[in-house]
Parts: sequence; structure tokens; C-alpha cells
Amino acid sequence: MSRLIDEINKYQESFRKRVPEDIQQIMLDATKKLEDEKISKNAIKVGEIAKDFKLQNAVGKEVSLDDVIKNKDFVVIDFYRGTWCPYCNLELKALQGITKELDNLNASLVAISPQTPDASLTTKEKNELEFEVLSDTDAKIAKEYGLIFNLADELKPIYESFGIKIRESNGVDTFELPMPAIFVINKNKEILFSYVDEDYTKRCEPQTILDIIAKNS
Repeated sequence: MSRLIDEINKYQESFRKRVPEDIQQIMLDATKKLEDEKISKNAIKVGEIAKDFKLQNAVGKEVSLDDVIKNKDFVVIDFYRGTWCPYCNLELKALQGITKELDNLNASLVAISPQTPDASLTTKEKNELEFEVLSDTDAKIAKEYGLIFNLADELKPIYESFGIKIRESNGVDTFELPMPAIFVINKNKEILFSYVDEDYTKRCEPQTILDIIAKNS
């Protein structure tokens, strides 16, 4: 199994070569501000009970947490920013790579973003994902999990220059985004593991998820 961090490092090397240094610095400073504010402290914690949800999947069908956990011992919930986020796509592809192992552990996987169902369908097709990709309209569930922040004003024109249209992707007139996060819950919806980081370039290794589930099996 290839490591997600290696794929991220390759992408970052390419990014640094093609994006002006002043733009890179603005992006780094915005991330540093979120880290200094320690917004991840607001996220739901290990030992707490996962918030229930009923969300539309990529083809408009309603899917609940109860549906996802039915006949399973564990559920992995992945919150990601959107199909426009290269780090999210790398993470989703890496998660797709462990679906067989998760199945062997009687665990299911679901990904949630504030995107519209159409955008979620794009994500699912683009990354050839076999697990559910759900649309969290108005980021309601991400707020309940304590993950939401507002994109910094200085980043908005930069994202626009990259062709990223957050409001169109999410179908709302805001710039609210979730911190990328991973939660592993058991049959009783108790959170066994969480990974939340203000720095969107940092992601949980899929192997860590498998190890946590195996340890609790």
C-alpha cells in the first residue's frame, strides 16, 4: 500500500514549482492563523457519540448514519472540502484503496462534503469511488461535528484564480468549509478515533484507520 504522505509530497513539490512564492506565502499564513486559533478544539472528541445525519448521496438518494452502520461493526466518516481540493482527491483515492480491507473488518466508509449532489457525483466519478459520497447542504452536519470555518478573505481571489468556485460548488452564498477530518465509530456510534487538523495539507494515513479498527475488533 502506497503512503498518502508520499502522494501529498509529490503534489506539493509540483505546486511549489508552478505557483508564485508570494501566493504560497499568503496561503501558508492563512493556515497558520487557523492553527493559532486552534479551531480544531471545537471538533467532536473521542468518547463522544457521533451526530446522526440524513444526507443525499451522489444520485440524490437519502442516506443516514443508521443506513451506513447497519450490519457493520465500524464506520469511517471522512469530511472533505470538495472535488476542487487536490489534497481531498488524493485522500479519497487512498481511502478507496483500503475498501477491501475495511470490508474484511466489517467496516463501512462514507465521505461528506458541503458540495451539491452534482458536485459529489463528479467527485465519485473522478476518483472512481465505490463508497457513498454525501452532500452536507449548508455544512449543517460539519457544524454539528465542530469542523466549520470561513475561508479567509485574502484566499478568495487566489482560489478564484485557480478556477475554484466554492459558492457554486456548494450551492450557497457563503465561504464556509469544513476542516478535513476522519472519525472512526463503533456499532454504538461512539467515536473511537478522530483526526482533525487546521492544516488541510495534512491527512490521516489509511493504514492508521485500519490499525485502529483492528485494535478495537
